[in-house]
Amino acid sequence: MQTASARIADELRPLPVATDLNRPFWDAAREGRLDIQRCQRCGTYFHPPLPFCDICDSRELRFETLSGRGTVYTFTVIRANKMPAFDGATPYAIVEVALAEQPALLVTCNMNSTPLEDIRIGAPVEAAFVDIGDGMSLLDFKLAEGA
Repeated sequence: MQTASARIADELRPLPVATDLNRPFWDAAREGRLDIQRCQRCGTYFHPPLPFCDICDSRELRFETLSGRGTVYTFTVIRANKMPAFDGATPYAIVEVALAEQPALLVTCNMNSTPLEDIRIGAPVEAAFVDIGDGMSLLDFKLAEGA
């Protein structure tokens, strides 16, 4: 079984930068929730967050908690890298997950606790969160129960 979660050097891992625009996402992740920005006028979800709706130009945007369920849309396995923090982590997978709430609502992240050979396009997944210290948690995904 090959997983990457324990092999990424915590002291070298680049930390996300919370800004006024994305802070609600990071605050929710720290609390174990998947909050995604949604236009209150047309109902479209956006990730990453935008300053205005890309569909109807509204500035009425709020973060809403989603189910965290989705399917693997695509993935790639990284076998070589140029970031010192990930030297011992290869190979690892980067996945794009299509969230259940809206077609084409994709988030990119890892599936660190999932063996690489078990990651498949179309596999049902659910959100998980990894505490990386300094008050930050990263969105991760794992195979859904029964998958």
